[in-house]
Amino acid sequence: MKIHHIAIICSEYEISKMFYTEILGLKILREVYREERQSYKLDLGIGDHYVIELFSFPDPPKRPSRPESCGLRHLAFSVEDINEKREELIQKGLNCEAIRIDEFTGKEFFFTQDPDGLPLEFYEM
Repeated sequence: MKIHHIAIICSEYEISKMFYTEILGLKILREVYREERQSYKLDLGIGDHYVIELFSFPDPPKRPSRPESCGLRHLAFSVEDINEKREELIQKGLNCEAIRIDEFTGKEFFFTQDPDGLPLEFYEM
């Protein structure tokens, strides 16, 4: 029917929490600490739409992203104004790639990454 949510394990919870909420602007829907797992679970949304589960675990292994490997390649977010979003993220200290044009749709997009190197794509609507 639709994708319910995407789960991300981060290496440093407070840094990733700040990144996804303060830099990307996702809304905290629920935050719990699970003592038995020594793990936080943070439910994040765009508006009230639940989209990301952010987890912390003690000493998770690094995620290979370059060279690209099997598994999740990137997350993509729709934006209304690609130039405005790129400039906003640059002003917040992110290193954003140049804007490119999708050869199949003619839409503009660019990539940046989260604190753990997960590629994030921003794609014009």
